[in-house]
Amino acid sequence: MNIIGIYRFYADGFKSMTTGRVLWLIILLKLFVMFFIIKLFFFTSFLKDKTTEEKQDYVGNELIIRASDSYAK
Repeated sequence: MNIIGIYRFYADGFKSMTTGRVLWLIILLKLFVMFFIIKLFFFTSFLKDKTTEEKQDYVGNELIIRASDSYAK
């Protein structure tokens, strides 16, 4: 089976769905909420106003601290 055959197989399957379309819409809506809305409000980028050197120092220090914390346990 080639790529075109696989595409036609899935395209025909999605065209004939009735309940499945609603379920896929719900899944896509939930993914949008999880990855866009939640990131927008809860995971703000606090490094965006820092220089490249400040970002490198912060990330390097965090990696060292987290590595040492995992060995301490």
